[in-house]
Amino acid sequence: MQSLESSALEPTKAELKGLSFGKRLTRFLPVYGLVILTVLLIGLFSVLLPNTFPTMLNLRAIVSDKAIIALLSLGAMIPMAAGRIDLTVGYGIVLWHILAISLQTMMGLPWPMAVAVVLILGAVTGFLNGLLVEVAKIDSFIATLGTGTVLYALALWHTGGRQMVGVLPDGFYALNSTFVFGLPITGYYLIVITVVMWIVLEYTPVGRYLYAIGANQRAAQLNGIPTRKYVIGAFVASGTMTALAGVLLASKLRIGQASVGLEFLLPALVGAFLGSTTIKPGRVNVWGTVVGVAILAVGISGIQQFGGSFWVEPLFNGVTLLIAIGIAGYAQRRKGAEKR
Repeated sequence: MQSLESSALEPTKAELKGLSFGKRLTRFLPVYGLVILTVLLIGLFSVLLPNTFPTMLNLRAIVSDKAIIALLSLGAMIPMAAGRIDLTVGYGIVLWHILAISLQTMMGLPWPMAVAVVLILGAVTGFLNGLLVEVAKIDSFIATLGTGTVLYALALWHTGGRQMVGVLPDGFYALNSTFVFGLPITGYYLIVITVVMWIVLEYTPVGRYLYAIGANQRAAQLNGIPTRKYVIGAFVASGTMTALAGVLLASKLRIGQASVGLEFLLPALVGAFLGSTTIKPGRVNVWGTVVGVAILAVGISGIQQFGGSFWVEPLFNGVTLLIAIGIAGYAQRRKGAEKR
């Protein structure tokens, strides 16, 4: 019933022992290739577009536009670490950003309480996804697609196809509009969450258990890992991250509408899948996901500044997703061949 398999391919000390510098460099090239490509793209666009690309204004625009997508990608990669996929990251943000506004404008809740309610509902949705996958034994792709569609239908019903508009407190606007050292505060949210997730996934038993479940759930069970609890917990974390992204989107847009949000699904998944091709290729990882989102942001920004049409972004995301899945599949096959 697993939708994904998690198995890292980064070189070990034993593999590198005795290799020449050139061979070591070749071995590390697939690991950090995406990082190198990101740096090269930044350099290329900076040379070709010196008046617009390497500017603080462009950096602010990239951080403001892509921080929410990065949060969704990080949320999606938590179930991926356990070998599952969560499509509600794209559907849930539609309902959550609407509720973050309507709870204040229609029900008169203070903005901190409205934010808390949305985060709790996001966690509950993740818990429901975990039950469907682990208890009802529905494949995670199908389960979260069904749940996400229901969330989208609820958003349409709640709004009646209209925009949710109203005067919101300055404190709620400040969640997204504040600038710290010249950059949007959402970028700092992303840094803090990234570091925390990296520590949890790489240096705590929780992370090791999730990766063990993603690599081989049966073996993890035989080793005494309570797989059901950790998979459900991964979906709860993903649901909470999606709700947080919805709150930040509401603070940014200042209106709620059901037509906004679904366009986040593809880039969020692309970022997570790209993350499995770098740093620790063959396994989703935090820094790889951030790099995956970064290369999307840099590539799209540069292409648009060259005069790319409105359809360039979805085309770029779709092609990049296919390439990412192809690379990940090749990495998994190579790992299997090495084992044999």
